[in-house]
Amino acid sequence: MAVDTFLAYVGVYNSAADADADYQAVKDLHTKEHLIDAYDAAVVERRADGKVKITKKHETPTRVGGVLGGGVGLATGLVVVLFPFAAIGGGLLAVTTGGGAILGAVAGHAAAGMSRKDLKELGEHLDAGQAGLVVVAVSDMGAKIEREMKRARKVEARELKADTASIEADAKSAEG
Repeated sequence: MAVDTFLAYVGVYNSAADADADYQAVKDLHTKEHLIDAYDAAVVERRADGKVKITKKHETPTRVGGVLGGGVGLATGLVVVLFPFAAIGGGLLAVTTGGGAILGAVAGHAAAGMSRKDLKELGEHLDAGQAGLVVVAVSDMGAKIEREMKRARKVEARELKADTASIEADAKSAEG
């Protein structure tokens, strides 16, 4: 079992515009470093009705052999773990017949890759803002990512371990 270690960053924002700006800054950083396939990111926004919705996402199709190229990666999986109804509100479950199963498989791996304490703390941090940015990236980009999330009121980083071969196998069986 080959387990990769990633870092998950959660930024808490006063506005969706600030989260979107940092999302773009993180994307630009990865483009500049020629690592556009080395991270996942998702912006979540708390709507006026209190519901949380995923408004933007960047998922790495090549990280897991292309199986999750339909737009479901570790950042989205982590958001779904922290806010289970964000997937429904964001329309992610309606993408394909197997979309919900694939999303569930990835969310399960994201949850298993972190301690319950870390998941609880990250969820509480996101609850404190109007918007959030979740980034899952290779560990050697850590300091650079944190610098790009400069509009965040607060940034928390946690280690996330993921067996990418197992995620791919689970996603393939969910598709079938």
